[in-house]
Order: sequence, then C-alpha cells, then structure tokens
Amino acid sequence: MANTVVKIDNLVKRYKELIALDHLSLEIKEGEVFGLLGPNGSGKTTTINCLLSLLAYDKGTIEIFGKPMTPTSYDIKREIGIIMQNVAVFNELTVMDNIDYFCGLYITDKAKRKQYVEEAIRFVGLEDFTKFYPRKLSGGLLRRLNIACGIAHKPKLIILDEPTVAVDPQSRNKILEGIEQLNRDGATIIYTSHYMEEVEQICTRIAIMDKGHKVAEGSKEELKKMIKNTETISIEVAEPSAEVNAEVAALPHVYKNEYTDGKLHVYCSGGKHNLIRVLDVLQKHDMHIGRVYSELPTLNDVFLEITGKALRDKED
Repeated sequence: MANTVVKIDNLVKRYKELIALDHLSLEIKEGEVFGLLGPNGSGKTTTINCLLSLLAYDKGTIEIFGKPMTPTSYDIKREIGIIMQNVAVFNELTVMDNIDYFCGLYITDKAKRKQYVEEAIRFVGLEDFTKFYPRKLSGGLLRRLNIACGIAHKPKLIILDEPTVAVDPQSRNKILEGIEQLNRDGATIIYTSHYMEEVEQICTRIAIMDKGHKVAEGSKEELKKMIKNTETISIEVAEPSAEVNAEVAALPHVYKNEYTDGKLHVYCSGGKHNLIRVLDVLQKHDMHIGRVYSELPTLNDVFLEITGKALRDKED
C-alpha cells in the first residue's frame, strides 16, 4: 500500500469574515498525480500556501512525508518543488544561471549541482537557450525555465499551479509530457489547472473544491459516475413531430431531449444501447438521418454539474 505523502485534516483558514477553507481534508498518496480543481475563489491557492506553511491557518493539521509541516520544517521543504502560475526567475541571470541558483538552494555539492542543472536543462528542452536571458525567451520557453528551476533539485513532491497558462500548444505538450515523466521517475505531483483536458490526461485522482469545501473526489471515471448525464446523443435530422419527441422522451434512461440548430439532442442517464433505441424511433417514422454523435461526459461536464460554475482563466 502506497505511503501517504500529504495529509490535510480539518483545515480552517479565515480572512476576517471570509472562510477561505472550511474544514478541508485531503490525503495524497505516494506516486499520484493529484488534480486540485475549483472555480475562482474556491480555496485552491490558499490550500497550497497553507500546505507550504506560507500562510498561518486557524484550525487543523498538515503532515508531509508523515511529519508535521511548519515554517521551519526545512528538511521537508528540501523535498518539495514549487512551480507557481506567476513565473519567478531572475531577469539578470541567464537560463543556466537561474537553474543553478535555485538548485543551489538545496544542493551544496558543486559536482552534483552541475549534473542536476544539466539534467534539468535537457529535461525541459532548453539546451539551445542556456546563455539566453529570460526577457529573450518566448512565453512557452519561459514556462519551461520556471519548471526547470522548480525541479532541478529532484524533489519528491512537486506542486504545479497553472503551469501552462498562455503557452503555445507545442510548449504545453512538452510541459505535460515532462510532468508525466517526473511522475514515472518517482515524484508525487499536485496539479492545478483550468484546462480540463490536461487534468483528464495526466491526473490519477482529482478533488474538486468550492467555497473552501471539498465537494467531490475520486478518479475521473468515479467522478463521471457522480453526475446525472452519462451520454449525450446529437443527431442531424429534420425537426421531429410532437409524437416523435414524446416517443424519444419515453425511452429508458432518457431524461431530456430538445431540438436546436438542426439537431436532436438526447440526454441520457445510465443504461446501454441508448443510441440504438433513439435511431429505432427515428427510422420507424421514416426520418432522414444525417450525422450522428454520441458523447460521454467530460471532466468539464462533471465540474459544471457539481459546482454550477464554469472555469475561468484567472486563478483564485
């Protein structure tokens, strides 16, 4: 059984009248890529800051690697890598010097540090940019530098807070592939993002927060089973008659159907062979059928149904 890397128990954080974290509990196991999701103001960033002992909290406990986390837990902090949404590098230092500086905060042996820096540069694909200053880098390359600075010392726990904001698709893929490789190499990852497709791709378990609470937790498959909609069927067809609509609505597992933009949309909750049943009804009435789509719920559908909110582009 995997060891517990992070344990947050009954955490409460208040800002005067505002309760930012309301009795939050989380447990993250060794080797997980743990997605922490929530709309703006849900408490994700506050959770991370409390986890790192950058914020004092009012109640609860936090343990990392089985030890209490405090502002002076330097032995624990040496094993943590942090890549925040806002790029944090020195504009006066080159790419290599930036990585060397941040690695040097943890690794004092010069030979080992040199090796680690070179490995970090190769890992993020910045071999051709080692002598560049940050202001000369594109947004995607700057994000890669930010990641290299956070992981060069080979931490066991890596926290990535919106690492792919405003980067080009090529750099985003490079970053995501790098995160998966870090995980394969043994790191436990905490990942926050507003891009649901990223979370679906890399996260093994996910918690959704809202208003300081954990409102759902599980694998993406488990989360998708929590919502009403399990399949959305869309069929290009002439507008159905009232009789056809009534027959479709009466089918097993159909809880809603509507006609918009030249398509019949049928929403199902559970069951199998829903598409076949809908097509049987249409064919019985000799309706000409165009393109047919059957979509399973996405993580974004889960998020919207559970929180009632859309993810936005800014962090809380």
